[in-house]
Amino acid sequence: MGENLTQKIISAHLLSGKMLPGAEIGIRIDQTLTQDATGTMAYQQFETLGRAQVATELSVSYVDHNMLQSDYKNPDDHRYLQSVAAKYGLYFSRPGNGICHQVHLERFGVPGKTLLGSDSHTPTGGGLGMLAIGAGGLDVAVAMAGSPFYLNMPHVLRVWLVGELPDWVSAKDVILELLRRLSVKGGVGKVIEYAGPGVASLTVPQRATITNMGAELGATSSVFPSDEITHDFLIAQGRGDVWQALSADQDATYDQEITLNMAELEPLIAQPHSPDNVIPLREVTGTQVQQVCIGSCTNSSVVDLEKVAAILKGKSVHPDVSLTISPGSKQVLTMIAQSGALATLVAAGARILESGCGPCIGMGQAPASGTVSVRSFNRNFQGRSGTGDAQVYLASAEVCATAAVNGTLTDPRSLGAAPQVAIPSAFLVDDNMIIPPQPSGAKIEIIRGPNIKPLPTRSKLDDPISGEILLVTGDNVSTDDIMMAGAQVLPLRSNIPAMSAYAFARLDPTLPERAKAAGGGVIVGGENYGQGSSREHAALVPMYLGIRAVLAKSFARIHQANLLNVGILPLTFVNAMDIAQCHKGDRLRILDIASALHSKSALNIVNETTSSTFQAACTLSDRQAAIVLAGGLLNMVKETASI
Repeated sequence: MGENLTQKIISAHLLSGKMLPGAEIGIRIDQTLTQDATGTMAYQQFETLGRAQVATELSVSYVDHNMLQSDYKNPDDHRYLQSVAAKYGLYFSRPGNGICHQVHLERFGVPGKTLLGSDSHTPTGGGLGMLAIGAGGLDVAVAMAGSPFYLNMPHVLRVWLVGELPDWVSAKDVILELLRRLSVKGGVGKVIEYAGPGVASLTVPQRATITNMGAELGATSSVFPSDEITHDFLIAQGRGDVWQALSADQDATYDQEITLNMAELEPLIAQPHSPDNVIPLREVTGTQVQQVCIGSCTNSSVVDLEKVAAILKGKSVHPDVSLTISPGSKQVLTMIAQSGALATLVAAGARILESGCGPCIGMGQAPASGTVSVRSFNRNFQGRSGTGDAQVYLASAEVCATAAVNGTLTDPRSLGAAPQVAIPSAFLVDDNMIIPPQPSGAKIEIIRGPNIKPLPTRSKLDDPISGEILLVTGDNVSTDDIMMAGAQVLPLRSNIPAMSAYAFARLDPTLPERAKAAGGGVIVGGENYGQGSSREHAALVPMYLGIRAVLAKSFARIHQANLLNVGILPLTFVNAMDIAQCHKGDRLRILDIASALHSKSALNIVNETTSSTFQAACTLSDRQAAIVLAGGLLNMVKETASI
């Protein structure tokens, strides 16, 4: 029996475990990436591991999130990141060089390699045929030290693509259609593997748009085959020598298969406030729009922006609309400047932002109160834009451009022939904003600004756990809800005590003070708790506030791993209906934790306030159980002197 592409890459990197779906495996990581919102903490964690240099084939530290320099915090942390890169043998992508996923696709991605990134959209690299996985910063730090990355062997869902995209329909519509069909929970525990005759019609940037938003499905990763299209892209980037052909065997098997006929797609749009709230655009045409933002790691390629310029050529942005453009990289910005597309965008009235994440993570360009913002981004969680009552829609760059001109959501098919923009046969390559690793970092001093505080830690896990229920949430709570991003909070990313004041601010701003007064406690959540960003701060901050356990109906993969890594016990209801027995202010007692974890049996929980009892599951590997009982991965490393 043949192997699918996911199995081929994993088997070539397998260090421990067996490739049985759901079983824990450890794989070798070839490359890592971090960005500045997660990287400062990841490198502080790496420093505690005592390694002289990174052990990966290639590791890159990017600055793309916290670009605003309203005070000393962000520039100080950027200096820290640059000094760490120099000392430990990483590439450093300077502020302004671009968004990590766009730049990595252009300059570093290699088919068949494994990539671990402290950003949930790391699977963008799957557009090149990489197995690219998002993770928390500590997992990335440990991988940089040369240890395996542990995960449950994913199920593999094959998406069989047929047909070709019609005019005005884009790769964004492919992933929006999958979100419509599968939901934000549909990819949990899976790798989405693309195959079929339709693959050959998609360029690497289009494939990367699709794999990028696989994160919104909750998928472990998404991957396309590496074919001649991939080869042409790498040749155009001056890196044709790293190419290899990779595809599934003809007799490969899959855990699930669906077919998607791209020729039958139409322009789609995700309504507020979830990426899977997808409908045909035609159903909301005429909706007035006040802001349009084009860019992010999903839709900021040269081709995306050239198409936007073609739509805007000779026109003006509607008087009621603010249009912003965020080029994905310095390469993209330079090429649209040389082609004249940049001048077209400026002439039409677009506001050109830095090559960075910007509005996508609430770093500037918050919409006005109660207004509609249409974005070519990947997430539209409520409040993520910086404005709680804004109505944020997600759509293709082409749909965004037509909305900017008309002032309303407009089906672009009504505009006639679509602009035809070919992918460049040669990209402009200038890596002067990337600082390569230094030969030896032994004498390099790490620069630490006053905002960088020591890593918070905790003692061994309490057994039993007794604590107050501090919060009961609904389904699909995101890491943005747990630990918000944005211009106010992200500069505190290396200062957990200061950041803790904003924990759960969108759900209950009183929680930080109540947690301190109660000496910590327990959080109760619904389905898919912790979806969205990989930000480790959504686990580190609750740990700092004394949260001992999170009891939910189900967890998002990365957040569950982050909870374990900081010593917070992640529990799931054996009977989901038992959430009705949990009320804010009740006091829970979780019994016989160690014995239950070792025997892999259910844990008994007593609601001491109501005298009711119920059970929760926490099925962990022996390694995971040791981590959480030790109070977190760093504690276990100190105990065992190994990683």
